[in-house]
Amino acid sequence: MADIRTLVEGLHWRQAGPFRGGRSVAVAGHTSQPLTYYFGACSGGVWKTEDGGASWLNVSDGYFRTASVGAVAVAESAPNVVYAGMGEACIRGNVTHGDGVYRSDDAGESWRHLGLESTLHIARVRVHPHNADLVYVAAFGHAFGPHEDRGVYRSADGGATWDKV
Repeated sequence: MADIRTLVEGLHWRQAGPFRGGRSVAVAGHTSQPLTYYFGACSGGVWKTEDGGASWLNVSDGYFRTASVGAVAVAESAPNVVYAGMGEACIRGNVTHGDGVYRSDDAGESWRHLGLESTLHIARVRVHPHNADLVYVAAFGHAFGPHEDRGVYRSADGGATWDKV
């Protein structure tokens, strides 16, 4: 059996970019599009690749009011539907808050704000596998203390309304 050090030393690493993307805690793709991925940067919005990561394009510039993305989800039943939960939830000294949830119905070409502004830090967005309008959001709220908006939210109408569950 090969020594692990030999295997690691044999790997060739390269920077694939994006070069202004920054740290990321969110990534999502779709099984029907194996080369397409989205990632949410902690201070740089949502980025998209359609060539397996060889090139990246920021698809959120001009749409988001804050740059910190904590969660990204692609609807299994509708691969053009992408949700972005704003505000990094990996709490650290220089964490940046967000302003709720955004949705794209055209694979990141445009976005609309769906509310939940006061949730501040969204850790996860999950979309029902058969209904792109049924979405759940895990929100952290204020990073350094109790917060009434901390919890899980559900929307059955694509983000038009939200219920805390």
